[in-house]
Amino acid sequence: MAHVAVHRDDIELDAPTLVEGLPGVGLVGKLAADHLVDAFDMVHYGTARCDGLPEIAVYSEGDPDVRSPVRIYADSERDLLVLQSDAPVSPEAAESFAGCLVDWFQGNDVTPVFLSGMPAERDGDPSLYGIATGDGAALLEAAGVPSPTESGAITGPTGALVHEAQRAGLTSVGLVVEADPQFPDPEAAGELLATGIGPLADVEVDTAELAEQAEEIRQTKAQLAQQMQGGGEESTSARPLGFQ
Repeated sequence: MAHVAVHRDDIELDAPTLVEGLPGVGLVGKLAADHLVDAFDMVHYGTARCDGLPEIAVYSEGDPDVRSPVRIYADSERDLLVLQSDAPVSPEAAESFAGCLVDWFQGNDVTPVFLSGMPAERDGDPSLYGIATGDGAALLEAAGVPSPTESGAITGPTGALVHEAQRAGLTSVGLVVEADPQFPDPEAAGELLATGIGPLADVEVDTAELAEQAEEIRQTKAQLAQQMQGGGEESTSARPLGFQ
């Protein structure tokens, strides 16, 4: 049965904010989510047991323990959750995956922050804007996140999550940032953290380390980024619709 398995009943959360970090354009969501987990030393709180997720075993250098590919980490002090993913969600699984997670969000008073990269050739700092479902527009306004400057659509599994949140009437926000369409983009991930996630989740996020390790991140994540380029609808992306 599709569900989210919670492993830490000792952790108490009060209407937490969840940051979604599925792989996508520039790996911006994954980079931002991974940075939060590391920076706040977050603990493994739950695992997504949703239908259609890849049945693979994930492990890390220096750690023999095997993990599931889609996990939720928690920081009770900050009432913060992070959805961390080490594998893309297939198009066939996106709908059931979104329904599984949004059901859990509603049942646990979770406000999700969805993240997506907009492919762009930019000169200077990446621009960012926010979208909303439910009462999320008020959250964006309070955080000072600007509205979209063009019509667009979010595709891939994150698009399915936003669609399901809207259908269910769940309050959520989405952050769209300009990102490199070919390589991991730590600068865009840093913009998400500093301009969007920090104010929305009411947390202070130091992105200096992310900037300092930009070249290393590009090299270590390049293979996954290349996989995502050819991933079609497995890759989360925001794109303009071409009309107003």
